[in-house]
Order: sequence, then structure tokens, then C-alpha cells
Amino acid sequence: MSEAALAISESDPVLETEFAKEMVRQMRAIDTYGTYDDWPVEKILEPFVLTKEKKREIPVVGDPDEITLSRVKAFYNAISAMIEKECGLMAVPMINLTHEGFGRAIITVGKLVVMDRTLRDVHRFGFPSLSKMKDEGDKLLSVALEIVGKYPEVAGM
Repeated sequence: MSEAALAISESDPVLETEFAKEMVRQMRAIDTYGTYDDWPVEKILEPFVLTKEKKREIPVVGDPDEITLSRVKAFYNAISAMIEKECGLMAVPMINLTHEGFGRAIITVGKLVVMDRTLRDVHRFGFPSLSKMKDEGDKLLSVALEIVGKYPEVAGM
């Protein structure tokens, strides 16, 4: 993939947000061979942007590969890390997927389930734009923090 083909501009203001920075941290954490070390931030986050044209190229039925699964895990790990940063309690993501790409993503804080998401067609996991990904992450984060605030005694267990 050439630098000119990237759908994310290096001047995109979303790249300066805490969520984008955490996503890059999570992607670099799962990169065991150091491939992402020299890559710019926009190239690391590029696979999360799935435009309508890119989505059309992916078959409707398919099994997710390991790279796609790692991106799904990185997304929910980033949300968990942001929850921890905001409330000071450990947030644990749990993802269970079938080989066909169906399953569930759950984030717990203590004994409290703060996020429960049904996952479908994981082989087509992505967002129309970087800002849509950030909006989704922010929405999940705010709901999770609201639940922690409502039930602090269960979250602290």
C-alpha cells in the first residue's frame, strides 16, 4: 500500500485525540515483529477505515483472518484502557468469536458488565471513517462510565 493510497490524511484532527492515540498503542502492542514501529499513525489506523468501495470488495460471507481478529481485539482493548484511565478501575475485555465471525464482545469492571456487544460479520469489521470509529468508541466509553458511576460498589469488587 502506497502512502498516496491512504484514506486517512496526516492532518486529520482525529489523529490527535486520546482515542486514536490509544488505538495506535494497542495496534503496536499486538505487533510482535515491530512492523508498525516505522509506520506513520495514519497507516497503522488505515485498516479500520472501510469505505463503501472497500466493503464491496469483501465477500458477504467469509471467515475472519487473524489480522482482522487482532484489529477487533485492539478496538475493544482501547476502549477498556480508556475506561481504566477515566475511572481508575481495571476494565477487562472478553471477546468470543466463532470461526465464521459471529460472537460477542464484553467489557467488565470488577463484577460489573459495562459493555456488551453482539458481533456479526467480523471479516468486514471497520468504520466508514476515522471520525466514525472515534464516535463509536466515545459512545461505548461514555455508556460504560455511566454504568460504573451508577453501580460503583459492584465495579469496585
